[in-house]
Amino acid sequence: MRSLKPLPSAFPSLIHSRITRRSLSSSSSISRLCSDHENPMPEKPSEPKTPEKSPHSSDPSYTIQTQPTSPSHHPITFHSQSDVIDYLLTLKQQPLSALEYYEKKAEEHQDLCSFCVLVHILIASKENDHARLLLSQRVFGPLCPDASTFVDLLVQTGKRCGFELDLRVLNYLISYYVKRGRLSDAMRCFDGIIENDVQLGARYLNILLTALFRKDMFSEGQQVYDKVVSTKISVNSKTLGLVLRAFLREGRVEEGVEYFRRARKNGITLSESLYLWLIRVFLKKLNHVLGNELLEEMKLMGEKMPKGAYNHIITAYAKRGKMAEALRLKDEMISSGGKLNLVVVNNLMRGYCLLGDLNGALDLLAKTSEDGLSPNGVTFSVLIDGCCEHGNVEKACDLFDQMSKMGIQLSVYNFNGLIKGLMKTQAWEKAYKIFGKGVESGITNIVSYNSVLFFLCKYHKVEEARKLWTRMVNSGVTPNQVSYNHLILGYCSERDTHMADSLFSEMRGKGLKPNVITFTILMDGHLKKGNGERALNLYEEMVNLGVARSNFTYNTLINGLCKLGQTSHAMTMLKKFTEVEGFIPAPMTYNSIMNGFVKEGAMDSALAVYSEMCEKGISPNVVSCTTLIEGFCKKGNLDAALKMWNKMRNRGLELDAMAYGVLIDGICKQRNMESASILFSELLEEGLSPDKFIYTSMINGCKNVKNIDAGLLLHKKMTDQGIASDCVTYTSLIDGLLKEGKLLAASEAYAEMLTKGITPNIVTYTVLVKGLCNRSQLENAREIKKEMDGRGLTPNVLIYNALIAGYFREGNTQEAFRLHDEMLDKGLTPDDKTYDFLVGGGYTVNNHAAAL
Repeated sequence: MRSLKPLPSAFPSLIHSRITRRSLSSSSSISRLCSDHENPMPEKPSEPKTPEKSPHSSDPSYTIQTQPTSPSHHPITFHSQSDVIDYLLTLKQQPLSALEYYEKKAEEHQDLCSFCVLVHILIASKENDHARLLLSQRVFGPLCPDASTFVDLLVQTGKRCGFELDLRVLNYLISYYVKRGRLSDAMRCFDGIIENDVQLGARYLNILLTALFRKDMFSEGQQVYDKVVSTKISVNSKTLGLVLRAFLREGRVEEGVEYFRRARKNGITLSESLYLWLIRVFLKKLNHVLGNELLEEMKLMGEKMPKGAYNHIITAYAKRGKMAEALRLKDEMISSGGKLNLVVVNNLMRGYCLLGDLNGALDLLAKTSEDGLSPNGVTFSVLIDGCCEHGNVEKACDLFDQMSKMGIQLSVYNFNGLIKGLMKTQAWEKAYKIFGKGVESGITNIVSYNSVLFFLCKYHKVEEARKLWTRMVNSGVTPNQVSYNHLILGYCSERDTHMADSLFSEMRGKGLKPNVITFTILMDGHLKKGNGERALNLYEEMVNLGVARSNFTYNTLINGLCKLGQTSHAMTMLKKFTEVEGFIPAPMTYNSIMNGFVKEGAMDSALAVYSEMCEKGISPNVVSCTTLIEGFCKKGNLDAALKMWNKMRNRGLELDAMAYGVLIDGICKQRNMESASILFSELLEEGLSPDKFIYTSMINGCKNVKNIDAGLLLHKKMTDQGIASDCVTYTSLIDGLLKEGKLLAASEAYAEMLTKGITPNIVTYTVLVKGLCNRSQLENAREIKKEMDGRGLTPNVLIYNALIAGYFREGNTQEAFRLHDEMLDKGLTPDDKTYDFLVGGGYTVNNHAAAL
């Protein structure tokens, strides 16, 4: 602080004069005001020669002691707030003297009330620097008052002493409270400004809002801004920018747009920087149309695009795939004297790749080279990423080679992207080659290895993944948690839970903590292997270790138990998860349980789960209803299935091909092919595509009503649409053809099946043998049995019965009994029909023995 002027020479006499000529009206009211805000000190005992107390002081501890000696030798001492305030008011025209008096002569009376009067004197006299310093010292000092008291005293002392409350005082206070980190006090200052109709400076408003938003006090900041707007306090472009950025951080995009529209309606003027920021933000994230409007508005106002602005806006358009606008701006930039640079080129390429227009991006690369611009690492990264994303790994590899020849180092991020792209398309040889180059150049890191491990395990190349693991360790790269998770997943996919458990133990032995993903993968592996007990033990271990469970964990365990036929246990676990662990089940959770009960044939339990789901406010989806329809159809209750179907429609659920397929299958099994055909046609009219399951159901239905010709037409349509038939489809066709005596067509269907690499199962062989035997094609049936033997398949009782009955019909009883003995040798138990054939053939078991 600069040196202060000396006090006037008449200082003591002025004090004496002021004491004898007090104004009761002003001083007593000020004293009362101050005593309301400051706790009075305890009253001191009276002394014999103490004069009476000042009538202007409300505090009994302060007295005025007059001395008989000359003031110049024995200065007068003040004993009340009002004395200090009264004297300060005599120095209104001498603000620096008032300040010096307050600091040097009235130290014992530097109360908040006197302080406020002094601040008013300094501000009124335009001694703003001194006022600001005083306020700063008070706020940052040990006796910093709370804002409510401070603001109240500033307002009241101003009114009582004839000062107008200057807006700068409260603005300064807001700033200092913010700097000290007392945001609640800063908010109270703001409320005082609003209540007293004081104009808040935009600068100080922005200081307050910035602090609130940085401290994640979004609601408080929003309230401040709303109050400012409602009281017509002016805000500037920066204020609006602060508020909009806060809305974006909160993810409340639409509200942010609405605030912007209101501010524009209220006539706020946007700065050039805010124009550009808003245009970029609106084009990237919020509202493409609004971004265009602002861009055109800026041009109409004659605003010139500053250097670099074109790059930002072209980028925003390109990232949204709005290439027409991006290219138009590029041309506009060039026509206005701007030069095409690599930043713009790279962003345009990114836009082309986003749209899948790789040719456009590559053409731009060629044109860039013609214009004398050399592509850089970013250029190649964008193009390689684009090629990998859209499956053109050949071109991605070419670009990688081109980049290497130019001496441009590919970043590890893009290297990993290239490897990922090659692995996605299962271009193993190229992936290994490029990965090898990466290892040699030292660019590979743990992420690179983990990417390769993931895809090898995903495509069931677990042995190769294990070899890569060994190579990784030998190269000095330490496997991390993600590495172990990938390999554990690989072994679980192969149903090798022993190796998965071994890796789990190894991982923990090396100090790596298994996470929710590790536990969930391992639980899922054991559930799929049929070991529900081990899965439940892992879950308990997870809980004991304090590993947080995810919704995926809960659903994996519930779904796995249901598939193991432990649906009731899954229901018990769900209750525990919801009541104890706070799990909120989704429709898929209940769908798993309903599906489990349907598979177990417990429709009443499935319906009870459906009811519970509805009672808890969880809306059943199309899968929920489809599951119940499937259950009704399996029970032969087609009426209930149709009621559920109609309920789905009435609820406005979007029916999918699976829903149609389940009902079509149920109707086909009822041999109502007319209704099934109507539903099949409706499916097509809805724009849905029938899948293999639906076509097979229809073919099977045609077979059951002895209309295999219609089944063959459906099979042709299925093939024409590129839908591959499976063993079930061909088995149904062959069965129908044989039953209708179309042996050649059946033989052709079987040959086609084998040609396509489809392996017959026991049902296929049963259909073939039984059908051929019924058509007296015993030799062909015997050949089919030999084929079975060659594949290591054991014929079932149905096959032996068909052959035995066939040989009896031909009178070859010896072969019939041989087959009976063969059955016994293979551990098969003949059923009643077997013995019916033997007895019906005119033989008893004893006769058979005698014949031998």
